Amino acid sequence: MLDVSRRERALPSHDDPQRVPRARHGRAPDVFRPGAWTPMREYRDDDEVDFAIVGTGAGGGTLACKLAEAGFSVVALDAGPYWRPLEDFASDEEEQSKLYWTDERIVDGDNPLQLGSNNSGKSVGGSTVHFAMVSLRFRPAWFKARSLLGYGADWPLDWREMWDYYGEVEQALRISGPVSYPWGPKRPRYPYRPHELNAAAKVLAVGAEALGIKWTPTPLATVSAPRGASPPCVYRGFCVLGCATNAKQSALITWLPRALRAGAEIRDLAMVGRVETGRDGLVTGVHYLREGRWRYQKAKNVVVAGYAIETPRLLLMSANPQFPDGLANSSGLVGRYLTVQGNQAVWGTMEQEIRSYKGPPSLAITEHWNYEDNGKDFFGGYAYMSQGPLPALWGRTLADAHGLWGDALVDEMTRYNHSVGLKIVGEYMPQQRNGVTLTDEKDQYGLPIPRVSYSWCDNDKRMNAHALAFMGRALEAAGARDIWEQTDDTCHLNGTARMGSDPRSSVVDADCRSWDIPNLWICDGSVFPTVGGVNPSLTIQAIACRTSDRIKQLAARGELASPPRRRALAAV
Repeated sequence: MLDVSRRERALPSHDDPQRVPRARHGRAPDVFRPGAWTPMREYRDDDEVDFAIVGTGAGGGTLACKLAEAGFSVVALDAGPYWRPLEDFASDEEEQSKLYWTDERIVDGDNPLQLGSNNSGKSVGGSTVHFAMVSLRFRPAWFKARSLLGYGADWPLDWREMWDYYGEVEQALRISGPVSYPWGPKRPRYPYRPHELNAAAKVLAVGAEALGIKWTPTPLATVSAPRGASPPCVYRGFCVLGCATNAKQSALITWLPRALRAGAEIRDLAMVGRVETGRDGLVTGVHYLREGRWRYQKAKNVVVAGYAIETPRLLLMSANPQFPDGLANSSGLVGRYLTVQGNQAVWGTMEQEIRSYKGPPSLAITEHWNYEDNGKDFFGGYAYMSQGPLPALWGRTLADAHGLWGDALVDEMTRYNHSVGLKIVGEYMPQQRNGVTLTDEKDQYGLPIPRVSYSWCDNDKRMNAHALAFMGRALEAAGARDIWEQTDDTCHLNGTARMGSDPRSSVVDADCRSWDIPNLWICDGSVFPTVGGVNPSLTIQAIACRTSDRIKQLAARGELASPPRRRALAAV
């Protein structure tokens, strides 16, 4: 493993992607060829581009591609580096922590969140550079959770329309999945065959069948056969630390190369600190820090796609006399309703070797408790999946969640190859008290550090208990012994700028357009009114595809900008 000093010596300072922007001088890194470049159109700061997009992950990266391909001029800005996966990614857990957003944040509440590796990334391509690739559709009823299921809030979207956009994203990413998916409405076959199951996935299958529930190979955004310059997955197991072969279909190697070919500009190491507005109440551009100085990019429209902490933070930091509570915040809900997902697990030991690190970490899944409402004492649902923690993460899990230290920890690590686990992605309830606010403390950019407050409600606790008990039974039925529970873990960040059909109770409309400022858009997981019991990345990308189509339709009718608040007042 390279230590920091060796790494700095090995990488010339002029090509350190964490210090010096790579996307400039009319070119951007070619992520498929070592040392190569691809042409990139560049705009001047005083060019009033059609769209300035803040963030290039599942929301911003997808939208940048789709808008550029529709003929709009696009500048996409990201605070993170522009990685070359074939050169920059190592098979080293500590080295790859460079992919996470680890800027200082203050956390509090009854159940403070662990932030970083499991829920936010600082890279061109956003969190998709290190996500686990699990690509699942929402249960249709979740889009009308309040009306049909009695909890949360209704989305202003129809599941049938979203089903089409899910299909578009699955094709764009060449999702590898089963021929027939056991839950929900029928859908077309996934583009690529499912991945072979590893031993950890087979343990989930045995346990599920013993308890009489369905399971399936997990739909994953990593190719199981060659796709252009992407080779099939080689099952090296470093999926959540950056794929060094480009089998993973992240935004970095899918949407963004398309965006560049269509004429978009991508600016890496560009931290946006403020969205500017004019006297007419419309946004006029963004202030951003790059190469040591603050600059201002003019834009006809601004899209904020920084995910559920940085998006409300930017909107709140952009307060001015006309919008004293922050932009898009007439409802008072910017930063409110932060909603994460449960990520509890059960672990055990098998007699035979499992070596769960071989392959993507979640090769098998059951969504039984997402679609079955009988037998629950809680609202919402959860899926659970097989697991494949790498050694350093497993050691930290044993220490932090299982309380092992010293000789006991060393002894347990000797059974690493026999360890097996099941882990949920569970639906926590949206609560207005959970959210993001600004503090008086400043970060390295001179910007206010966000405070992230989180507390479980009773429903969340009942879901945790149900999931842990059921997974424990499944693991025992599969033959595991020495079973123990990891009770305090969460994943994914959503909410804080929720969409809705009423400007009094939401921040954006169904098109991700601000109720208050018609040329300000928000397109990421922060618009989720509820979170469901599945990973959010597929839904975020589907929403971005829909938003692009709606923008094209609005532009064709000359309705991209209208006097501020007209739409909001008309809806009241």
